[in-house]
Amino acid sequence: MLDLRIEPPTSCRSVLGTIVTDIAEGDRICLLGPSGIGKTTLLNVIVGLDESVPAGAVQRAPNLRIGYLFQEHRLLPWRTLRQNLRLVGVRPHEVEPLLAQVGLAGCGNHLPDQLSLGMARRAALARCLAVKPDLLLLDEPFASLDPQRAQSLRRLIGELLEARPRMAMICVTHDIRDAGELANRIWYLDGQPARLQWDERLASGGDVAGITRKLRSLEHKVV
Repeated sequence: MLDLRIEPPTSCRSVLGTIVTDIAEGDRICLLGPSGIGKTTLLNVIVGLDESVPAGAVQRAPNLRIGYLFQEHRLLPWRTLRQNLRLVGVRPHEVEPLLAQVGLAGCGNHLPDQLSLGMARRAALARCLAVKPDLLLLDEPFASLDPQRAQSLRRLIGELLEARPRMAMICVTHDIRDAGELANRIWYLDGQPARLQWDERLASGGDVAGITRKLRSLEHKVV
C-alpha cells in the first residue's frame, strides 16, 4: 500500500530523522511518542502536505485514497453538514446514510457551530469516509473529549475498522489504552531528530500492560 523512506540531508535541521517502514492493507497503527516530537509532521509527510520532505520519500500504491481527520474538524462553519459533505463529492442520497454511520442521523441541516466537539469530530470523520479511504489518518481524535465521549468515538472507530477490514489506519494518540482497543501494530516516535524507536505488531487482544512497560523502558533509553 505505502512505503515510507525519509532520509533528511545531513545539512538540514529536520524534525524527523531517518524513517524506513511500510504500511499494508489492514494495518491498524497507533502512533505514540512525547508531545511535540513530530507525530503530526509524520502524518503530513505520509499524506503529502509537508513540502520540506524530498519527492519520492513516500511511495504510494496507484490511486491510493487517504482520509485525514485533523486535530481541528476543519468543517466550513457557514455550511451545513450536508453542504460540507456535498463539497467533497457526496451525492444527495448518500448524505444521510453517511451521517448515520457516524451517529449523526438527522443532523444534516446543522451548522458545525451547533455541534459539540465530539459531534463535530464525527462529522469530520464522515467527510473522511466519503472518499472511501484505503488509509485513514487520525490525529489525536480523542483529545479534549470527556471520557464518555472519547469512549463513544473510540467504539465507533473500532466498528468502522471492523466493517472495512482492508482499510489501514494510523492513529496519533497519547493514550496507550487506545492501542489495546484499536491497534494491531505500534509505532513509537522519539529522539532528536525523531525516529521510529519501535515498530512492532501486536498479538491478538493487545497486551496493554506489556506495551506500557516496553514504552517506559524506551523513554529512559532514547536520546
